Amino acid sequence: MPEIANIFKPEKPEENKPKPLIIADHREKNSLVISELIHAGAEVRFEQLEVADFLINNTAIERKTVSDFLSSMVSKRLSEQLLNLQQYDSRLLLIEGIDEQEIYGEERDMNPNAVRGFLLDILLKYQVPIITSKNYEDTAKFLIVLAKKQDKNSESIRAKRRTMSVEEQKQFILEGFPGIGGKIAKKLLKEYGSIKRIINADKDELNHSIGKKSESFRKILD
Repeated sequence: MPEIANIFKPEKPEENKPKPLIIADHREKNSLVISELIHAGAEVRFEQLEVADFLINNTAIERKTVSDFLSSMVSKRLSEQLLNLQQYDSRLLLIEGIDEQEIYGEERDMNPNAVRGFLLDILLKYQVPIITSKNYEDTAKFLIVLAKKQDKNSESIRAKRRTMSVEEQKQFILEGFPGIGGKIAKKLLKEYGSIKRIINADKDELNHSIGKKSESFRKILD
């Protein structure tokens, strides 16, 4: 007589199940997200990641608090980080703390539409999906769910910080000036050829090239 399966057989204890593995950049050691991950039973391994803050199998996750997101958006640092994330086929930008701080930067006197435009750039230009979390606890839950969903047998591929081409570096420098976005930076480089020639251009030449934005540009140069 065939053996009847015992449907009342208890499941294996939770402690026998493999812990979800999350690789974190060593600079995240003191964050509340790490303590929450450990408390939730995840295995956290610290490494020096050149790209992203967390690595879960082949998915790279860049984590930003709302405050850090806004400041790194203004400084253009986030643009460089988003370029580096391109080395991973699977990548995410996680913006943390939307319940605690206004994402549109009104308290910083930032134009809300500038933030909206940059969010659209992240999705369309850089093709990086965005996740928003309420707080550090919510962030940790997202990371654990992702770790459990991923194939535990797949091997991670480490990415290195992307080296920008000379033209990209020129554009990156110009975009650091207030009011100089990617379109204007490319226009200036096309007209003048080098940053040196742009800096040496007189007021009338710059005004002809970029209009009123030349005033703030020359003010910083002078």
